Amino acid sequence: MLELSYDLHIHSCLSPCGDNEMTPANIVGMAYLKGLDVIAITDHNTCKNCKAAIEIAKQFNLTVLCGMELTTAEEVHLLCLFAELEKALEFGDFVYSKLFKINNNEKIFGEQIVCDANDEVIQKEPYLLINAVDIDFFTACEVAEKYGGVAIPAHIDKSSNSVISNLGFIPADASFNCVELKDIGNYERLFQSDACLCDYKIITNSDAHFLGDINEAVNHLSCKSKSPQDIIQTLRNRI
Repeated sequence: MLELSYDLHIHSCLSPCGDNEMTPANIVGMAYLKGLDVIAITDHNTCKNCKAAIEIAKQFNLTVLCGMELTTAEEVHLLCLFAELEKALEFGDFVYSKLFKINNNEKIFGEQIVCDANDEVIQKEPYLLINAVDIDFFTACEVAEKYGGVAIPAHIDKSSNSVISNLGFIPADASFNCVELKDIGNYERLFQSDACLCDYKIITNSDAHFLGDINEAVNHLSCKSKSPQDIIQTLRNRI
């Protein structure tokens, strides 16, 4: 087994809250400098900057997972990660069809920039991506799996937009086997209120919106290889 350093929650310049310097090339370059083996681009409700990041990462022997941070109808944030770009983009089209179409006000929320592998601007997304979509939490988990991905409740230790803060508990009958903590130091506190947490694989990521916030190579996953397929399978498995 390989011990792979990771950061699986990174926002690019396509997220309105992401800094415009968070271009695919800059993200990949910073991840390489920090010694990471695998990253995921997880913009709000879209996967459109994943292709560029994957192309750039080939030069650095860095694995990029396609992903998004989906906002469910309950306003729960859910990381959806995929091994295959095509499947991720298909899932992205499905999510986009369920997005409430409200025009983005760049002066208030920020630009939403889609880039190519040279960091050239392809387009700007017109509709605000941080809105909730018309997909409930349980359906979102199921549909992500249908497209070959894995769903991971994001930052469950946060007081907003987490499965615990918004639903009040971790649903035992949901299909996910992995959860994300923003701060691993919060594990014991959460375990005291929900002992079932010990049944889940725990990951912790940066949720970076600025280049300097991308994690150092301090968190690791045990995987058979650096292939996206093996990494996704590891995230599907419980402890």
